[in-house]
Amino acid sequence: MSQAPVVPHAITRRDDGIHIEWVAGGHAALFPARALRLACPCAGCVEEMTSRPLLDPATVPADIRPVRLALVGAYGLRVEWSDGHGTGIFTFRWLLDRCPCPDCTRAAAAVGGPCS
Repeated sequence: MSQAPVVPHAITRRDDGIHIEWVAGGHAALFPARALRLACPCAGCVEEMTSRPLLDPATVPADIRPVRLALVGAYGLRVEWSDGHGTGIFTFRWLLDRCPCPDCTRAAAAVGGPCS
């Protein structure tokens, strides 16, 4: 059984990260820039066969910032970073599953899943 598609209401690029408003006037969160860059799912950052991280965190500057955002179809977001990296696609489902808002963080801790 597939899950319903996830499409945010609004996405805002900020120097400190990416703010996603999942529901107008409601569920929203800031995804911190460095944490999101370190979580890049692309083949250059994660070994495809084993999912072993390839990205050395020491190579990602503390002041990294998203410089450009692009929608990928109706399912994801491509981020171009200030370090020149820009091949990873963050699906909206992946982002929602890792939403750092207090409600999702609490729900994930309590039942092992995100809020939605």
